[in-house]
Amino acid sequence: MPGPAMARNAARAIDALRRGWAVRLSAPDGAIRLMAVEGADAVTLDGFDPDNEADILISAARAETLKLANQLAAADPDRPVLVERAPWIDADVAMSIADPVMDLASPLKGPFRARALPAPLAAKAALHLARVAGILPAYFLLQGDGPVETELSADDVAAYDDAVHLAIATRARLPVSASETGEIVAFRSPDEPREHVALIVGRRDGSPPVVRIHSECLTGDVLGSLKCDCGPQLHQALHQMADAPWGILLYLRQEGRGIGLVNKLRAYALQDQGFDTVDANVRLGFAIDARDFSVAGRMLDLLGVGTVRLLTNNPDKVAGLEAAGIKVTERLPIILPANPHNERYLATKRDRTGHQL
Repeated sequence: MPGPAMARNAARAIDALRRGWAVRLSAPDGAIRLMAVEGADAVTLDGFDPDNEADILISAARAETLKLANQLAAADPDRPVLVERAPWIDADVAMSIADPVMDLASPLKGPFRARALPAPLAAKAALHLARVAGILPAYFLLQGDGPVETELSADDVAAYDDAVHLAIATRARLPVSASETGEIVAFRSPDEPREHVALIVGRRDGSPPVVRIHSECLTGDVLGSLKCDCGPQLHQALHQMADAPWGILLYLRQEGRGIGLVNKLRAYALQDQGFDTVDANVRLGFAIDARDFSVAGRMLDLLGVGTVRLLTNNPDKVAGLEAAGIKVTERLPIILPANPHNERYLATKRDRTGHQL
């Protein structure tokens, strides 16, 4: 059974990868040593791979652009592809292989050759670990012994996925512009550093609260970005809760639909090149939507709430809450006008990810 210790192994590996350190990942079919391409530089790469022998592990979606995978393979976001290391592939070239944002500025000349994967199950888990870490799914890969910062298994990666070991850390009164009776509740997990919060609006009674699951959006919530509708949705939701008997805003630290702030900004750059939000995420090697709504279910459970009226246009949020054991008695749409900068974004949500009014 997966447990907190296994999830913490994955958390340590995530921290190491984000710092540019090497890890060893094992699976039933073998073990591989990995250094994230995004974290490598000339010095750290030389320490990890002094003989310049490390191949490059990427996703099949990215490999299709390099003519190393067909469309059928590329449709599987977790399918790994190993690119043979040529003498001219240094840390800078490897980064251009990993990051599709650079394709127009630095067209990849190749030719590139694919190699047989030494441990396909371990490689697949490695790609998933990168996505959870919020880094590009691309590694320098070596077999055999060698120094690493930490070790983990494919089961540890799976345990991190299953970890919803949230607990209430603290709570306090927080009057906000929408309601002076607000209370903020902070949630913390021993398995990862992100801290989620809930804002309870109004006075709790016996009725199901109006609930909004809102994923963190620095650009929209704080900076007023016009590329999305996150900021306006957040404020509209708070006012709709204030008009109800009571409500709960669940603010999840899952920036960019779960791919992280840096990768969201990479997706913005790809959108400027003509890709929509769905294709931008896939081109980066991520899922269309990588969020985990079971976190919201656990938060509601800790707040003693089992039935809600959900304020959303996204049917996946309804399904995610119900899968977590929360009953959704009603889906309430949230309707806001478009602007010239987010018209395509809203159309993509409607036409490609099933959002409804």
